[in-house]
Amino acid sequence: MPLVSIVVPVLNEEDALEPFVAQVIPYLARAGVDWEIVFVDDGSTDSTWSKIGALAHDDGRIRGVRFSRNFGKEAGLTAGLKAAKGDAVIPMDVDLQDPPDLLETFIGIWRKGEADTVYGKRVSRAADTWLKKQTAGMFYKLFNKIASHKIEENVGDFRLMDRKVVDAVLALDEKNRFMKGLFSWVGFRSVGVPYERPPRLVGTSKFNYWKLWNFALDGITGFSTLPLRVWTYIGLAVGAVAFFFAIWVLFKTLVWGPDTPGYPSIMVALLFLGSVQLVSLGVLGEYIGRLYVESKNRPLYIVAETVGSCPT
Repeated sequence: MPLVSIVVPVLNEEDALEPFVAQVIPYLARAGVDWEIVFVDDGSTDSTWSKIGALAHDDGRIRGVRFSRNFGKEAGLTAGLKAAKGDAVIPMDVDLQDPPDLLETFIGIWRKGEADTVYGKRVSRAADTWLKKQTAGMFYKLFNKIASHKIEENVGDFRLMDRKVVDAVLALDEKNRFMKGLFSWVGFRSVGVPYERPPRLVGTSKFNYWKLWNFALDGITGFSTLPLRVWTYIGLAVGAVAFFFAIWVLFKTLVWGPDTPGYPSIMVALLFLGSVQLVSLGVLGEYIGRLYVESKNRPLYIVAETVGSCPT
């Protein structure tokens, strides 16, 4: 039978681990495959790691990787993909907002050879706040307008990937990793499965709006150079306005004579041009900062310890 790996990055989720395992295992057994669950502890400060160790002790098909500190979910997901031994790999959230009952559907489509990637597509975000739904919708629309490669709207990390897809993703070495973009970028045959996203079973989300904002910046700057190019057009537009304004000033001076310069108009022009320059420098700095991080070539994460013979 094929081996299916479930990859679960966690951060301070001590109360969610046992309910997750209890709900996921019956569906994996029903799918008729061999399976393993790989937890990646992203620097938890509660008893998450000790509970992962207890679960691994009780069932040899459960394994764990622990980071030396918090490196972020994208690093945790990458480590889980690297540790997974399965012929297919399914990343999931431990809060059970990724419904375990879809596992049979994912695995069934994959085993029939209908797709190399089977992803879950949210048809409802009733569990999210109004603000989160609006900002998520705006992000997907903006990303797909400016990025060189589009991603499916309302599709997260919850998906089944064939081993060749996983190997292709792991072959990408960038340090600023926007995994949804990488999953889409590698290609392969993909099929979407719609589902209703339920509320979290326990605990609270570890993503606040500041983290989501930075996450969105990583995605946009990692897959599009349009924010850089757009400032060329803004510069040309401002230059054109300045050129025609200069012609108007020259004409007015020749016809009506010199005019006393106005302090307000000078300040407006200075503040406007100064703000344009600062914003353009900020956009340029975002890209330079990412080049700087890549050039240092530091590891994406550091593994402190493992349980269940997880490769590092």
